[in-house]
Amino acid sequence: MSLIKRNDVLFPSLMNEIFKPDWFGGLENHNTMPAVNIKENEKDFELELSVPGRAKEDFNIEIDDNVLTISSELKNEKEVSEENYTRREFGYSSFKRAFTLPESVASDNIKANYENGILKFNLPKKEEALPKPKRMIELS
Repeated sequence: MSLIKRNDVLFPSLMNEIFKPDWFGGLENHNTMPAVNIKENEKDFELELSVPGRAKEDFNIEIDDNVLTISSELKNEKEVSEENYTRREFGYSSFKRAFTLPESVASDNIKANYENGILKFNLPKKEEALPKPKRMIELS
């Protein structure tokens, strides 16, 4: 509960408590940016986005001019009728993230997978960007 200070007296902010985004239940009516993890390995990069509650068909993934763009739009409508009450709710949630790929990424070989609310990308490095093996020099 957030507090507002007025005339040296603390009052709870009723507006914040009453009108929470999920007060009416269901899908929240706002845009959210999913949390992202990026990891560089020797042979590739790993990109993970936390986007629970979606299906793989909900994502639009594009690569254009070395920019990887990931977006999703989710709409939800439901109507509940009980006795003399009728309630109709709707919700909307969307996001769009864009990542400029390093020159070292082989963009033709990118793979994506969505499982358990995590959208994962494997971004392999180009052959010339991979570390070169050490070579031994013989003494004469």
